[in-house]
Amino acid sequence: MPVIGDGTMLREMIVNLVDNALRYSAAGGTVTVKLAVVDGEAVLTVADDGPGIPVDERDHVFERFYRIAGSTEEGSGLGLAIVREVVENAGGRVTLGDGAAGGLVVEVRLPLAGS
Repeated sequence: MPVIGDGTMLREMIVNLVDNALRYSAAGGTVTVKLAVVDGEAVLTVADDGPGIPVDERDHVFERFYRIAGSTEEGSGLGLAIVREVVENAGGRVTLGDGAAGGLVVEVRLPLAGS
């Protein structure tokens, strides 16, 4: 399923999402990656069973250098900012939600090439 966007940057976006999910999941936790076509869009979903992101911080995590208060993981605060920039440059959108059993679900929707 070809999508619109720069291949190198799309790869970076996927690496950032999966890396975050792995880092923030509990030891022995579960990370799920799904890709589907829904309503003429490519839908990438990355879910983990980590602590999630508080609702009041979800808009801020897409800002460059933003770090969640009390986070024990090292990082620059750039990962999700890069994700959003890549997705928006490709004409898509990214949303954050809660997993059914806790954790975080990140959904990326990208237009299919030729649509």
